[in-house]
Amino acid sequence: MLTLHHLDQSRSFRILWLLEHIQQPYQLQRYYRDAQTHLAPASLKNIHPLGKSPVLEWDGKVIAESGAIVELLIQKLAPSLAPTMDDPAYVDYLQWIHFSESSAMVPYLLKVFNAIELQQGTQLAFLEQYTQAEFDKVFGFVETHLLDKDFLVADRLTGADFMLGFVLNGLLYNMQQAEHYPNIKRYVDGLSALPSWQAAVEIEQQGVAG
Repeated sequence: MLTLHHLDQSRSFRILWLLEHIQQPYQLQRYYRDAQTHLAPASLKNIHPLGKSPVLEWDGKVIAESGAIVELLIQKLAPSLAPTMDDPAYVDYLQWIHFSESSAMVPYLLKVFNAIELQQGTQLAFLEQYTQAEFDKVFGFVETHLLDKDFLVADRLTGADFMLGFVLNGLLYNMQQAEHYPNIKRYVDGLSALPSWQAAVEIEQQGVAG
């Protein structure tokens, strides 16, 4: 049995959504952010030294990093969610998988952290300008790519969508950027209409309500 160590409002949503989509039985161990710091609880360090989520326990292994977990789950349990290695789309698939936690997440998090610092009265010079330039470049690139597309790769749902969909949903609704990215909004709205996405949202909300 798989065990997902799931932190609310985190990258772990990707794994929750994927497990629901492939209808793989799993156990869910919930963790909740500190109400004051909004950080993960120290108890997560009992599972993995970094104290972050998601963490997946599977066949005696403790696996961190959402990208690695997504790739492993798809390779072993849901190969239809990835192009085959001899398919030209496989290169695009890999690029988008890794884009999600590198090119996309860096300006996203910088934007979040800069906003916190500005609220505290910190004066930002280089970092604010750099962040905005990277933010516009990266998400402008995604916006252009998604013109007339429902999915990132091969005109079908793949692991790349499980990875990047989480980031783009945050872009639209946590950062209130929907009006600036109509193609991204259409894409995210399509993903969020999937029964598996809705099931994952319901499971997370049940935990918060509990």
